[in-house]
Parts: sequence; C-alpha cells; structure tokens
Amino acid sequence: MRVALVSETFLPKVDGIVKVACLLLDHLSARGIEAMVIAPRYGDNQRYKHAPVHSLPSVAVPLYPEARLGFATSELFRAIAAFQPDVAHLFHPAMTGLPTMAMLKWLGVPIVASFHLDYARLASQFQVGGLGLSLASPLIDQVTRRVFNWADARLAPSQLVQGQMQALGIGEVGLWRRGVDAEAFHPRFSSPAMRAEMSQGCPDDTLLVYVGRLSDEKQLEHIRPVLEQTPNLRLALVGDGPARQRLEQTFAGLPVTFMGYLRGDRLASAYASADIFVFPSRLETFGLVVVEAMAAGLPVVAARVGGVTEVVREGSNGYTFASGDTSGLAQGIHAIAKDRETLRWMGRQARAYAETQSWSASMNDLIAEYARLIVKN
Repeated sequence: MRVALVSETFLPKVDGIVKVACLLLDHLSARGIEAMVIAPRYGDNQRYKHAPVHSLPSVAVPLYPEARLGFATSELFRAIAAFQPDVAHLFHPAMTGLPTMAMLKWLGVPIVASFHLDYARLASQFQVGGLGLSLASPLIDQVTRRVFNWADARLAPSQLVQGQMQALGIGEVGLWRRGVDAEAFHPRFSSPAMRAEMSQGCPDDTLLVYVGRLSDEKQLEHIRPVLEQTPNLRLALVGDGPARQRLEQTFAGLPVTFMGYLRGDRLASAYASADIFVFPSRLETFGLVVVEAMAAGLPVVAARVGGVTEVVREGSNGYTFASGDTSGLAQGIHAIAKDRETLRWMGRQARAYAETQSWSASMNDLIAEYARLIVKN
C-alpha cells in the first residue's frame, strides 16, 4: 500500500495537526506502508524519516502569518503520478489541499478527508477594515460541505464534530478517534528541576499548566481571575503563538511562566511536573493535549469543546465547564486542588483512562479504511 498524505501544515511548524500527521507516518512506516507527504514549504524538509516530503512553494497567509499557502504545480502532479499512491489522505483540505485534491481525482486516486480545524468559527477572530470575518462563516461552511462531500470517505475526530459535520450536510461521516502514547507521556518524567523552572522557584505552590498554541481562540486570559483570587496558585504556559505578547501584558504581575515551545523529553517533563492541566479553549476539534496531560498523570479542567466530554469523567479524572464560564473554570480548579489526596487520586484516574487510549488501535482502524477504499475503487 502507498499513501499520499496531504496537509496544510507540516514540520518545522508545531501544532496538533503536525503532531497527528507525524504519528500517522510513524505508524505507517511500522506497518511497512510507503508514504509521501505533500505540504506547503515551512522549512527545508525533504524527508520525514522514511517518507519523502514534497514541499510546495508557499507564502504566508496575510491574516495568519504562522500559516502558509502552498501552490500546487505541474511538478507536484508529476511527483504524485510517479509515486502512484493507492490512496490519499487529506488533512482538512483547504488552500493547499483543494488543487491537490483535483489532481488526485484526475489520477483516479481514492481520497480520505479528515476534519481538523473549524475554519468557519476560526474566522470570527479576524478582522479586515474593522469588520469581523464571521460574516464569511456561511460561505466557509458551504465550501467545507462541498469539499468533504467530494472526498470518497470523511472522518471526524470526535462525536461532537461528527454531529456538526452531519448538520452541515456532509454525508456518511466516520470517526477517526485520537489516542495517546502512554509511554512517551508518563508520570515518571516528573522532575524537580522542571517544576522549579515552571513555578519560578516555588515548587510547593499548586501548579497549573497549559500546553498548546498561544492564540485568541484558546481564551487563556480566562485563567487570570482564578490566579488573582487563589493564593499559592501558579500557571505555566507551554507553547507560543500570535497572542503571546498580549498574554504577557494580561498576566503581568501574576505568577505565570511563559515556557515557549517544548519538545520531546522536556515536553513530557513539563506535563508530569505540574499538578493540573487547564484548557479554556473555545474552539477545538478534539484537544489532543488533554489526553497527553492525562497520560502524564494530571487531572484536567477543560471547556466542553471537541472531544473533551468524551474523555473527561466529571469528578474522576477532571472537570468540564461551558466555554467562557470563568466561574466554572475556577470551581473545577478549586475542587481538584482542595487537598493533595484528591489531586493525587484524580491524577491516578486520569492516567488509568489514558492507558486505554491507544494510538495503535486508532491508526489500524484508519488503515482498514484505506484498504476498504482501495478495494472499492
């Protein structure tokens, strides 16, 4: 089997989509399945381990400089034809994916499209000439419906998103659930040195951690009231993004540490060295970092977005709240942090749940879907 993986983003950019793409490529390689990657050029990548990377000429998206628009060329068509994929997997086809999808259709390659980013809702955070782009949401929804229905198979990361896709008029939406590497993220990676760094030398305080992009839709400023009202409570923000400067001003004078992007062992240690994972985002399709935090032994307090309600068991491994409800966020944090025994017990429940969420099973289900489409085609 040969798989063409098409993404709007790839290394060296760091985000949830890139993380899932790399995990998929690793699993395909372990199964002896050849793969190629097609993505906008973010760096000088020519390979990812065993997979060749076809980097398209690209420019930064004006309203979102971290994202890039890749240009499908005749060279790309020749590269796809030479690779002769049996199936293509498009990670939320949009600016780069659409013309590539047309090429794949021309070549008769069956296509799986997976949903990763709600562009229609994301548009509301941008403005042009003082006008919010939320006015474009109905058009974006219409394009999303047409694009996904053009694919041969459609996959959602959570039941919530599956229902949203079906409500848009996208037909026969399957599930491609997320998992976690419970060995890569583990309580044993807890480190006194990392905790001291994250807590600015106050390791005995209760330490909240957030991991992810620092952007407006994550609503990280909603954590400020609980920090102001709760003694001996600290926050570490792991990640970077366009909202960092604003957040540094928002949290000025409060016990907040900006850790920047962390990878590998340092990321695993950051998770495991904290006490509670906080996730106030208003827009997610799943929320992969929530399960990673659980694997590291952290109870979570998260907004009810994406797949959060499918993984959080209220009062057992965490608490959820309506997005934007700062009092619900504070209540969840206080309920977990009220005593060390509660915190430790909920952390054990979080770890036990994460151990049941295997990436291997999820990826094997996806490969079975590839095989089904190849036979059908």
